[in-house]
Amino acid sequence: MKKPEKTNVMRLLDQQGLPYAVHDYSHTDALSGAEVAAVLGQDPERVFKTLVTVGRSGQHYVFVIPVLQELNLRLAAAAAGEKSIEMVKSKELLPLTGYIHGGCSPIGMKKRFPTFLEESAVLYDTILFSAGKIGWQVELSPDALARLVPCQYAELCD
Repeated sequence: MKKPEKTNVMRLLDQQGLPYAVHDYSHTDALSGAEVAAVLGQDPERVFKTLVTVGRSGQHYVFVIPVLQELNLRLAAAAAGEKSIEMVKSKELLPLTGYIHGGCSPIGMKKRFPTFLEESAVLYDTILFSAGKIGWQVELSPDALARLVPCQYAELCD
């Protein structure tokens, strides 16, 4: 495995002294979360994706859920205290977060948004999620993520 250039996510984890592992799938053409989990030999329930939404109020929210799951917008809205929530458009992602679709991480966004972590994350010592660049994942304990990016655990998927 080649040594990755440090992403902002990795630099932030280093600054906080948080232990993490880096997983490289940049040598593959894996795109979907299921493909990434398979290439990395990981249980897809431990591999999470980062979704950015906007509530009816105009406030943005970040939801981190297992890659094989779908975000339940009703549960997400309830967790965020919103009447309704919808996904942001792909073209809005980069100017809003600093990340492109497929490389979005809950760590290191341009602005801090209320963040929610699917409660199933507590079942695992560590979870994997984007390192902020397509082809790279970081593995970190859910509690360390929740401390670094203040987030709440919530039921977000059916």
